[in-house]
Amino acid sequence: MTATGRFVNKILSFIVFTLLDILDFLLCYIYKILDYLIEAESKPCYCSSAKEAITSSGKILVSEHGESKIVRLTSTKLQLEEISDTLYTRPSLLSEVSKSSSDELKRGNSMKQSSCHEKINNKRGGRGTIRSTFTTNSTIVEMLQGRIQKLPIPRWSDCDCKTCTCWTSSCKESLFVKADGAKDNVQEDVLFIHGFISSSAFWTETLYPNFSNTTKSKFRLLAVDLLGFGKSPKPTDSLYTLREHLEMIDKSVLEAYKVKSFHIVAHSLGCILALALAVKHPASVKSLTLLAPPYFPAPKGKQASQYMIRRVAPRRVWPLITFGASLACWYEHISRTICLVICKNHRLWEFLTKLVTRNRIRTYLMEGFFCHTHNAAWHTLHNIICGTAGQMERYLQEVKNVVKCDVNIFHGKDDELIPVECSYSVKSRIPRAKVKVVENKDHITIVVGRQKDFARELEQIWENASAIKS
Repeated sequence: MTATGRFVNKILSFIVFTLLDILDFLLCYIYKILDYLIEAESKPCYCSSAKEAITSSGKILVSEHGESKIVRLTSTKLQLEEISDTLYTRPSLLSEVSKSSSDELKRGNSMKQSSCHEKINNKRGGRGTIRSTFTTNSTIVEMLQGRIQKLPIPRWSDCDCKTCTCWTSSCKESLFVKADGAKDNVQEDVLFIHGFISSSAFWTETLYPNFSNTTKSKFRLLAVDLLGFGKSPKPTDSLYTLREHLEMIDKSVLEAYKVKSFHIVAHSLGCILALALAVKHPASVKSLTLLAPPYFPAPKGKQASQYMIRRVAPRRVWPLITFGASLACWYEHISRTICLVICKNHRLWEFLTKLVTRNRIRTYLMEGFFCHTHNAAWHTLHNIICGTAGQMERYLQEVKNVVKCDVNIFHGKDDELIPVECSYSVKSRIPRAKVKVVENKDHITIVVGRQKDFARELEQIWENASAIKS
């Protein structure tokens, strides 16, 4: 029966995702028309070539040893940003057919051009040469400067309510941070980093009320809304790269609250940022607690980012959580449509949820899910989860050898999105890490539903770390 179920899942998945490939292809042109009619500009998408998608948006693509980076202007200097190749390379049946047709067309054009160049060279006596060069000059810098907006307005398909745009009313662009606990006599700081399409409420509504008075008198609790999520800024011109996320955390939390040393608690996608942050501040991290870290070691010969997207989003209709992840990972325009229906109208959905449930169910998880933009979710998903897959080995090696802090890992045994093997893979790279697998808990209920127990576990971890440091 198990084998039959897998076979049916594969056949059904092939049919469903082939139809979704076609739908996303059609939505690409629909959104180009709508964007032009509503915003008087059709912004490029990743259905086209990477160079066209990025350079036409004012950013310059640089390819280096199979990796992709873009040159972008920040303030007055040019910076290299690492982007994931999964943004523009996601093989599917439709994309392969489209690509082969496009290659044939380009091949025909190149033959015509080479013929013309040959004729020109012959006229010049064979001395003429055609070179393709790209130089960064003042004109390019001016072009990039002209596209920088301090407070970019939301796109028509994004929500423009006060919650989603509250950051635009402040001239200081920083992340939303919910602080609790010690205020005057702060002995310890704790940074909480949420996962994908979530918010600080994942921590503040579950753990904050369950910490003891003793903990709240000693520890300052800092839960952050990541860039593009919750009440934090959602810039429309950002690519939500690792550097951007880390710099915003540094500026909004570590610098703003004058944090010298701190504990980190992170969930899912937040685990990647936590590891990168620990590597960036090795002497400052006192303990590292990871919940369901998305670490899939790529086999030799496999490209890490492409292997990652197939593990997180395997293009299967079952289980439902992987189906949702596949929609979010593989389909730029379908996921934008989902954001248009859900996120833009989140106030309506929140009202209906409260009406149906009669407030029996807290809506903080839904609020975190609703308050983001498609641009933020799409780029964070690819540039952080997929794009950093090749760097995870280095991060884990640095934590093992340089970051001398306790590492604790928690994982729900029933997690269907990030399997338990991921936590054991992290332990294989960091032998001192302690792994606790919680029975009958999944990707969300590893915290939600067991918040009292988890609060006690965290308090013990922090106390032990403080005792060792002292």
